[in-house]
Amino acid sequence: MSKLILADYRRYRRPILDIRKRVFIDEQQVPPALEVDELDPLSQHLLLFDNANAVATGRLTPNGQIGRIAVLKEARGRGFGRQVILGLERLAQQQAFNEVVLGAQRPVILFYEKLGYQAFGEFFMDAGIEHRMMRKILHS
Repeated sequence: MSKLILADYRRYRRPILDIRKRVFIDEQQVPPALEVDELDPLSQHLLLFDNANAVATGRLTPNGQIGRIAVLKEARGRGFGRQVILGLERLAQQQAFNEVVLGAQRPVILFYEKLGYQAFGEFFMDAGIEHRMMRKILHS
């Protein structure tokens, strides 16, 4: 049984950053100095629990950018990433954003396209990983 919560960053900082560390730093070799930034305390974070275990997270920045989507390796393929994305889109709609944008890593562009995102611009490198910007128009 999964449960998605709006996670106050001060209270849930440890599980949020633990998931991101395991996915981005340990698996993808993102430098630790690039993983946590000044937007974390300003952003809204979602945390997804599978039973009592925190297994996925993501954030919505104050300017409507979705980011830091991370699902633990052992929890992938169960729809948790999709749940986090849809939850972040709902948050964006509640704040009257007409669209959301995100920087998608090349291997997951198809995942986002299936959720209605469209790529724009050229590929770029971020933390040594190839990305492309994507956007989705939100409907009320």
